[in-house]
Amino acid sequence: MVRSRQISESIGLGLLLALAGGFMDAYSYIERGQVFANAQTGNILLFGINISEGNLSTAFQYFWPVVAFTVGIALSEVIHRRDIRRLHWRQLSVMIEVVILVAVAFIPLDHNLIANSLISFVCGIQVESFRKMHGRGVATTMCIGNLRSATQNLCDYFEYKEKQYLRNSMLYFTVILSFIVGAVVGNFFIQLFGQYAILVCAFLQFIAFLMMFIDRESKII
Repeated sequence: MVRSRQISESIGLGLLLALAGGFMDAYSYIERGQVFANAQTGNILLFGINISEGNLSTAFQYFWPVVAFTVGIALSEVIHRRDIRRLHWRQLSVMIEVVILVAVAFIPLDHNLIANSLISFVCGIQVESFRKMHGRGVATTMCIGNLRSATQNLCDYFEYKEKQYLRNSMLYFTVILSFIVGAVVGNFFIQLFGQYAILVCAFLQFIAFLMMFIDRESKII
C-alpha cells in the first residue's frame, strides 16, 4: 500500500518534539517554581489542594498555566483553519513556539507565573498541532496516553502474535524514552545556564521548524 505521509508525522520529528516536551516540563518544574508545563492534571490537582488549604495565591500559580494551555490548543485550531500559503500551518505553530520560548528566557525569576503560563501556552499549541506519528495517535508533551497505548499494543502482541502490535508498542515506548531524555537534558542545561536554559529548547523547536521544509508529503511504500 502506498500512503502519503507528512513530515509532521515522521518518527524523527515526533521524537525531537517529545524531547522538547520533556525539556519544557523539567524547566518549568525545576527552574520556575515547581509548576508543570505539560502535566495539566498535576497542575489541576495542586490547584485544588491549595484551594482546600486556603492558599489562594499559590493555587493560582497552578491555575493560569492550565488556562494558558487551553488557549494554546484553541490558537492551534485557529491557525489550522486559516488559509496559510507560504508555510504549512504546523510550521507557523512551531515558529510561534520558538519566539515565545526565547522570550521566556528573559523573564525574571520573580515573574514565574508569566513564564510558566507562556510555556504551557506553547505546550498547548504543540499537543494540538502534532497528534500523530505514522498515522498513530501520539502525544509529544505528555506520557500517560502513550503509556496506555504502548501497554495495550504489547498485550495485543502477546495475544495475537502480530508483529505490527509490537512495533506500535515500541514506537510509544520510544516516545516516552525521548521525553525522559528531554527531562535529563533539560536538567543538565538548567544547571549550566539557569533561566536561559530554555533557549536550548527553543533551538530544538527551530530544528523541528526547519525539518518541516523537507518533503512535506512524501510517498512511502
